[in-house]
Amino acid sequence: MAEVLLAAGGPGSEAMGPEPERACWAAEEEPAPLEKGLFQDEESCSDYSDQDKPGTSLPSFVLAGKMNFPEMFQTSHLLFYERFRAYQDYILADCKASEVGEFTAEFLEKVLEPSGWRAVWHTNVFKVLVEVTDVDFAALQAVVRLADPCLCECQASAFTLECVTQLLDLKERRLPLQELWVVFDDSGAFDQTALAIEHVRFFYQNIWRSWDEEEEDEYDYFVRCVEPRLRLHYDILEDRVPSGLVADYRSLLSQCEGSYRKFLDLRSSLSSCHSDTEQENISMVEGLKLYSEMEQLKQKLKLIENPLLRYVFGYQKNSNIQAKGVRPDGQKVTHVVSPAVTPGLLQSLLTDRLCQEPCEEEVEIRFHSDPLSAINACYEGDAVIVCPGHYVVHGTFSIADAIELEGYGLPDDIVIEKRGKGDTFVDCTGADIKISSIKFVQHDAVEGILIIHRGKTTLENCVLQCETTGVTVRTSAEFLMKTSDLYGAKGAGIEIYPGSKCTLSDNGIHHCKEGILIKDFLDEHYDIPKISMVNNVIHNNEGYGVVLVKPTIFSDLQENARDGTEENKALKIQTSGETDAAERVDLGELIQCVTGEVGLCAGPGLSEPGEGNCEIVNELVAASTQKGQLKKKRLSELGITQADDDLMSQEMFVSIVGNQFKWNGKGSFGTFLF
Repeated sequence: MAEVLLAAGGPGSEAMGPEPERACWAAEEEPAPLEKGLFQDEESCSDYSDQDKPGTSLPSFVLAGKMNFPEMFQTSHLLFYERFRAYQDYILADCKASEVGEFTAEFLEKVLEPSGWRAVWHTNVFKVLVEVTDVDFAALQAVVRLADPCLCECQASAFTLECVTQLLDLKERRLPLQELWVVFDDSGAFDQTALAIEHVRFFYQNIWRSWDEEEEDEYDYFVRCVEPRLRLHYDILEDRVPSGLVADYRSLLSQCEGSYRKFLDLRSSLSSCHSDTEQENISMVEGLKLYSEMEQLKQKLKLIENPLLRYVFGYQKNSNIQAKGVRPDGQKVTHVVSPAVTPGLLQSLLTDRLCQEPCEEEVEIRFHSDPLSAINACYEGDAVIVCPGHYVVHGTFSIADAIELEGYGLPDDIVIEKRGKGDTFVDCTGADIKISSIKFVQHDAVEGILIIHRGKTTLENCVLQCETTGVTVRTSAEFLMKTSDLYGAKGAGIEIYPGSKCTLSDNGIHHCKEGILIKDFLDEHYDIPKISMVNNVIHNNEGYGVVLVKPTIFSDLQENARDGTEENKALKIQTSGETDAAERVDLGELIQCVTGEVGLCAGPGLSEPGEGNCEIVNELVAASTQKGQLKKKRLSELGITQADDDLMSQEMFVSIVGNQFKWNGKGSFGTFLF
């Protein structure tokens, strides 16, 4: 029972008031005394601020519950930079992990009122009002007594005020500072006390790990542990980390804490045993296994805490989603998503979708209130029908099986809106995925709206309202997009990776940073992508309609281009009435000399759709020919004078017909050289 009561639980978010104003800090030019300037904002020291007027700068909130507790200081919603500066400049500085307790105690001695203030002792079982009579800074504890009048509220009816009093006596009236929430005082006298306790509470709840003291102390603890964990905490709060990765991190943290407790228990039992017995040897082996397991878990935690590596880790996690395959009983299910099922809707579905043709087998139908749960319940061959409505989802649509996701109506009537900055909207790894008649809306995101990692994905009659990157077609993936509308991407509307296959037909791609971006495929390890673009309208993009990324290696290739263009025969080209002209491409005219290491090379915007199509085809032909020349040169250096036709003929099937390029900021086509 005592262990349960010792677990501090902060006031619930539902009880919180409005977000606090910026915490106050001292101006940098002339450090103020800690007792006056530690938590003062720079703005409060300006000429027009009224420093002489006493009063608090912190907001307050009232605890939710049956008992009318006094208002408390609202300190739990501090911003990242406020906590960062507090830990770096005032609390931890350059201390080692083994010195954290000492530095924290010194900090509290300077800013914490030793007595004369009231607080709510808040656990996950009860809340009780106490008065602080003394503070043990080294132990991070306060000596308290019950306030008069006594206010107490217990979650369990069996746990009474008498039980609280007994527990307080058992603890010798000494309570951890983390479990105390300072009662609000508008005089400003206890602002620093409330903020100091908040920093200590936040640190031990979110930053400190029980094994930190046993880690290496080669450089300061703040840089090694505090800063990355603090940044991760706020990235999670702001939804900038994929939800799956957050779940993994918390699971790893829990596993590591469990392993560490077992390790400590085992080490303690070994230290108390002095006989060289077989049982002791077995325990030592178990200890080594636990230590190894704990080290692996800690490395995984550090990987996620690193702001650069966590996204690589997250991408690998999301791209390795395992397909479920066919149901064990072989049954295929149709999932219907609707906020509410009415007789009229059900009758329409039966007529239009569910019973269009006589079936030999009965079709199982399952109903869902949100599309994410329907997707997660799918097996190979299932279908999801989304009825009209506006659906808000948290998390990623991870589609690993060949299924159909279909909107029942027009895309504007079937809107799926994504919340959560850190997650990709739709991840596709299935062999044959079909999505149609749905509008996907993304707000304030850091990941793309649709990623095809592998397999084939068909998108038809859809609307994609993007926030960052639009659609990403990874290596070895196939993407078919028809009669759809894509807009709003802050990056490229569509990114095409080497070795992929992308077919775009009758689409609109507009109001993006770039329309379509074709990744560099000249490296010897990459295969040439197969691209088809027919009757698309690419307009009003900030940069180019289509951008090709390739390295600055053209000085060598320009000489090789004069020798002929026989490799062009391996390329099948279809253009709008200009096939013969495309076959007679002069590579010497197409390859551009680059003087700088990084630059953009492109001609002016083309007004004629035919010319825009032809320019893209010619550039892709030139690039693929350069790849062939590079391969031939490498083979020649290895002593291979004649290569196999199969080895040298990497085809790019390019069908670029009838596309319109209008009002793109930098023109129809550009080349990014790196």
